[in-house]
Amino acid sequence: MRFPEFEGEWKKERLEDIADFSKGSGISKEQLSEKGEPCILYGELYTKYKSEVIFDIISKTDIDNTKLVKSQANDVIIPSSGETAEDIATARCVLKKNILLSGDLNIIRLHKHNGSFMSYQLNAKRKYDIAKVAQGVSVVHLYGEHLKGVNTYNPCIEEQKKIARLLSLLDERIATQNKIIEDLKKLKSAIIEKLYSKIQGKEYSYGQLFEVINERNKQMEYSNILAASQEKGMVNRDDLNLDIQFERSNIDIYKIVRKGDYVIHLRSFQGGFAFSNMTGVCSPAYTILRPSTLLEYGYLSYYFKSYGFIKSLIIVTYGIRDGRSISVEEWLNLKISIPSKEHQLHILKVLRSFDLKIENEETYASCLSNQKQYLLRQMFI
Repeated sequence: MRFPEFEGEWKKERLEDIADFSKGSGISKEQLSEKGEPCILYGELYTKYKSEVIFDIISKTDIDNTKLVKSQANDVIIPSSGETAEDIATARCVLKKNILLSGDLNIIRLHKHNGSFMSYQLNAKRKYDIAKVAQGVSVVHLYGEHLKGVNTYNPCIEEQKKIARLLSLLDERIATQNKIIEDLKKLKSAIIEKLYSKIQGKEYSYGQLFEVINERNKQMEYSNILAASQEKGMVNRDDLNLDIQFERSNIDIYKIVRKGDYVIHLRSFQGGFAFSNMTGVCSPAYTILRPSTLLEYGYLSYYFKSYGFIKSLIIVTYGIRDGRSISVEEWLNLKISIPSKEHQLHILKVLRSFDLKIENEETYASCLSNQKQYLLRQMFI
């Protein structure tokens, strides 16, 4: 896939023939400051700079930089250490000059080619070529000598710039979409605090609203194992990337979670609830709470994530003991005001509309990301 105004074969070129190689010099995370010269740490390529082109520099340092390495506009940087060979093949183009580049960064200074284009290419078709030359097991290393032999395929500079421009525009749209989602989540949190504050209703203890359930999976009725996610509630364990090992043959002692139940994450309550929209089994370490008919389905699922709820627990627990932990039994004796069913439904309607809006925006963000990956596969040889 290419723009119609371009034709002809792309040229195969080894990196050592089209670029010079060097390394950054030491800047640690502890040396970052609010003021000073802009800098890039190698770890930020994994955490902060998600697109192939770095437009704005996030970090600064005020250390003496007379002996430090500074970027030239159009430099391509790649970490020289990481957890896996695939992760380490993470190229970024630095558009600005005089940016301080930390140690553990390989610097590829291109002679003539477009750095943005090269970053997209190295992260697309060349990613696994780079991964193959990385060395190490527990910690993977990648140096300039390893990169020199990597082959690249390059069109004329005009086509490089046009491809890079298209992909960078898509990256900008993805960043904007992620900001839209982030702002919606912040707005939703603020509305939760507003809707649940100063609730007018009858006062109940949590013990009147919930029953502690200890239903075991003795008949092996359910095989889908659920786990608690702070953001998403109870989800299928296989959907979470957990390293904790467990024996599936032991799930006869697991607790059954019914759709509509609430689950406390820990034996000693620390302010974390997960609401379950599905039925399955979970670890015996969890405490299962089944709501009474006084509560609409999922009504308190939003409240239990709110700052107001967590703040109320902190205030109460300081009165019980030193520290910020409270047992399930102690929590069941605490009081809460519950409004009418009609008011509960009104709150749920508002918040579920926000959930739907966020879900739609996240789906669109996923589509944009898939579109970018498609272009990366189709626009590079």
